[in-house]
Amino acid sequence: MTRYGPRIAALARRAERDRRAFDPRSAGPDDAVEYLRDGAGQAVWLYVEARTGGRMVPFSEPELTALREAMNCWFELYARCHGVELEAEFTVREAAELLLETRNVVDTAQLLTCVPERRKTRTSGTHRSSEP
Repeated sequence: MTRYGPRIAALARRAERDRRAFDPRSAGPDDAVEYLRDGAGQAVWLYVEARTGGRMVPFSEPELTALREAMNCWFELYARCHGVELEAEFTVREAAELLLETRNVVDTAQLLTCVPERRKTRTSGTHRSSEP
């Protein structure tokens, strides 16, 4: 077990509590963001912390599995807050790479889960200039 073991175990327990307590009738977008900031984001950041700054913490297989399952649990709850059933199977590494790229856990979740669906931006074929 690494020094991150106790934190991973705490995240796994919290994810399971959140899953059991989830009520789709009362869940909404604010809850979705909370699952990301207080849950999935914490799990992903723990991974980033352990793998950066010249360190390469060798997680045990049970630790990595617990971390991945907790993170995916929160991504599933995030999706359910938007009315989407999802079986998340993302790796912590892919989530970490996106988090480092986007610097935003909400954007990371949206890119991974496609929830909510991205809106297409319309562009006009005409451009008006204020110049005479």
